[in-house]
Amino acid sequence: MPSCNNSLPQPLIFILAGIPGLESSHGFFSVPFFLIFVITVMGNVTILCIIRMEKSLHEPMFLLLAMLSGVDLCLVSVTVPRMLGIFWMDAKEISFDACLTQMFFIPSFYVMESGILLAMAFDRFVAIWCPLRYTTILDDSMLVKMALTVLARAVAVLTPAPILAKRLESFQTHIIGYSYCAYMAVVMIACGDISDHIIYGLMVIVASVGFDLFFIILSYGLILHAVFQIPSWEARGKALSTCGSHLCVIGLFYSPVVFSVLAQILGYHMAPYLQIIIDNLYFLVPPMVNPLIYGARTKQMREWVLRIFHCQRD
Repeated sequence: MPSCNNSLPQPLIFILAGIPGLESSHGFFSVPFFLIFVITVMGNVTILCIIRMEKSLHEPMFLLLAMLSGVDLCLVSVTVPRMLGIFWMDAKEISFDACLTQMFFIPSFYVMESGILLAMAFDRFVAIWCPLRYTTILDDSMLVKMALTVLARAVAVLTPAPILAKRLESFQTHIIGYSYCAYMAVVMIACGDISDHIIYGLMVIVASVGFDLFFIILSYGLILHAVFQIPSWEARGKALSTCGSHLCVIGLFYSPVVFSVLAQILGYHMAPYLQIIIDNLYFLVPPMVNPLIYGARTKQMREWVLRIFHCQRD
């Protein structure tokens, strides 16, 4: 890591390294990244169109799924095009203001997605614990309040990031070892005391992903408690099947984060390029796989997808 003995002033332009150590393989990485982008856009747009056209899907579970698809589209739109620009055209320069913008929006959409997954866990909790009051509790006004809460929390938690980064006055280097402007990546190349920035970064994780994951686990603990009190095995299976898609999405979304945190706690140091690839998976894989999971496991979605393909064949 460069020394601060010859520190550099706050730059007008940063250089995004892409995947350091694997620069010669950028062309190879661009292929899966591009395919992920195309599949993500097609899958999530299909989900949104189906939910919009089919009146029977205008119920809480599917409206929350529509919110998830919308956030997924935003997330890949602010990450993948920049990555492809680096891989294809070596467009590594990014202005300081554009870097601050990325620093806010990319994690904001990630935090929003985490919040929506918590809302979906609450939806399944209400559906199993209070089935007769399901539509009463999760009416349109409640869904609007949940959506606004998810949005407000993301804005409140991530607004300090660009403000704090703007106050960094000197840097060890102007090269960011990522394919996008991550807050901690910028902080780690800054000179001076960065302890406050590290504490803020940890607080963001705890106040968003940590908070959501705790209450998701609590919700499913209560769901399992309710399900196993049902005397009929068939009824138990039907109740659990309604949660299957959501559990798959939760596992996919949180597993990279949990893996990274556990690796740091246990003192396992990954190669920098491997850490960056895993960090990219945070933002790329869930948006691509979410519509595939719901399309395959949700009966109404599956029927609509088959109907679309049948019409195209005819």
